[in-house]
Amino acid sequence: MLNYLWAAMILVGVIWGAFHGTLGAVTEGALGGAKEAVSLCITMLGILSLWSGVLKIGERAGLLKKFSRGLRPFIRFLFPQVPEEHPACEAMSTNIIANMLGLGWAATPAGLKAMEQLDRLNEHKGRATNAMCTFLILNMSSLQLIPINMIAYRSQYGSVAPASIVMPALLATAVSTIVGIVAAKLFERFWP
Repeated sequence: MLNYLWAAMILVGVIWGAFHGTLGAVTEGALGGAKEAVSLCITMLGILSLWSGVLKIGERAGLLKKFSRGLRPFIRFLFPQVPEEHPACEAMSTNIIANMLGLGWAATPAGLKAMEQLDRLNEHKGRATNAMCTFLILNMSSLQLIPINMIAYRSQYGSVAPASIVMPALLATAVSTIVGIVAAKLFERFWP
């Protein structure tokens, strides 16, 4: 569906530019945007590689297991139906840690693995369990202590204080996470 929306917007822009005699500006804008996209992708690839490497080093050094143990009471509270030593718990912990560091891209593989493991516990295939819904909400709201990606975007585009986003991002993601968890628990209680 989104592909159709983008295609329609591009088509309308080209037709509008042709109708108003500014097709050259449309072409220049498209090429300039493509150049900017490539530059941003290269910057973000470097940041993603760096922090994915840091996460991998943390995993090999046993830090992720220690952090996972620290998150265990939180995981037990949110996902009481998931057995304590189930592989989904470690994958969810890794995803939460990566999201807290603002590494949404690096959190994705752990999130997919967690959903796969949660689906193995699912008695009704094709229907999301409460644990799956709660994890999805938690992943989407993603409490961020250090929004690395946003700091990188702001730095890439010349912000004089790229890290000034830290406190607003922390407040916004804390509120969204709390509201999401409360909503998930209420829905879980009234619509099991």
